[in-house]
Amino acid sequence: MFTRRPTLTESAKHRAGKATRSQKRSFRDHSTIKRQERSQSQKVQSPPLGNTLTSPIITIVVGQEQRLFAAHEDVLCLSPFFKAACRGQFREAHARRIDLADEQPEIFSSVLEYLYKGDYYPRLSYNKRRDTWELEDGGAGGDGATNATGRGSVESTVYHNGVAGVVLKDTAIYCTADKYGLDELKRLALRKQGLQSGIQCSTVLASARYAYANTPDSDSKLRAHYLALIIRSRGTFKRSGTMQLEMEAGGRLFFDLFVAMCNHLDDLSNIT
Repeated sequence: MFTRRPTLTESAKHRAGKATRSQKRSFRDHSTIKRQERSQSQKVQSPPLGNTLTSPIITIVVGQEQRLFAAHEDVLCLSPFFKAACRGQFREAHARRIDLADEQPEIFSSVLEYLYKGDYYPRLSYNKRRDTWELEDGGAGGDGATNATGRGSVESTVYHNGVAGVVLKDTAIYCTADKYGLDELKRLALRKQGLQSGIQCSTVLASARYAYANTPDSDSKLRAHYLALIIRSRGTFKRSGTMQLEMEAGGRLFFDLFVAMCNHLDDLSNIT
């Protein structure tokens, strides 16, 4: 689920994680094979295409910029949230329009891509030779910056108006999927986040706070991911000025981190 602890260098002493480039093979295709051979645990939810292309078109107005999206009603109704909206529980439903003023256009675009295709960019691909899941090479971002995977930093993070800062894109997608009732998308986003690397400590901590603010206390996946990541890369985080400031600010995140580290020490004691 998580990447190996990186070897720190002078040029990347405040970065965590490591990943590799991939051979391209779709997550949905491999999921079908695994389902036939083993179980349905890897299956990606996708719409019944034969029925969706003739269903009514719904207009979705997203974010402060009021960006317009269009989607087939049957595709949107794969989400319980949008099913309720399309069935008239939103006042705009009669006009086949849904307003999502607090949503981020970049995040909603990825959610919509998933609903149609079963994945979102950069796609998750299966490296048959290594028997591992990897992110396809997304190339450089708009600023030309790349990390160890060859992906641009623009693709791994997104500016979120709600926090007036940058958070990891997969974290934002996970939280949005939780709100929309898309459990398979949550699993996909979490798997992709586990493959991220070269992320600044400040971004990891901001994303962890975002995750805690936008998931229920019962969440045992995304929150645990951040706790394990910080513990695994503790050598990096303890030298981070941002970590010190965040801990002084406090919050549920750091109590959970304390408990997780205590459990980690107990496990080591039991081994020895």
